[in-house]
Amino acid sequence: MADDTDLSNLPARTNVVEALAAARPGNLAAIIGRIEEVVEEETAGIRGGTAYDLKSSNARKSRYLYELNRALKGANEIEFLEQHREGLLRLRQKLAKNEAAILAHLNAVNEVATLLRNAIQRADTDGTYSACEFGMARA
Repeated sequence: MADDTDLSNLPARTNVVEALAAARPGNLAAIIGRIEEVVEEETAGIRGGTAYDLKSSNARKSRYLYELNRALKGANEIEFLEQHREGLLRLRQKLAKNEAAILAHLNAVNEVATLLRNAIQRADTDGTYSACEFGMARA
């Protein structure tokens, strides 16, 4: 049985490094865009209420940062910075807003925890459940 498959319309084989280098600039911009998107979403979610899934958001950010690290392997750092300066500046601004939202959230959680701790301490020291009430404190 003869193979009559026509291979003339298939792309020529390219070097893997060349293929990655050709694909990298667009991929980097897309990856930076995805990171921006997830950071914006997280910031809005944190500011919006308690129903936001931080675990899922952290998983997405980790995956995108992994993609970015893989895409940058063997890349020229100076060239990368020049080509993606605007995207990186946008990302930096969004990360600053995200950090502020996270810090505000943590401060609010800390305040609630302090209020609860103080309420528990007041309840413990009001004499209701003291050793004297139960006749256990005998001098």
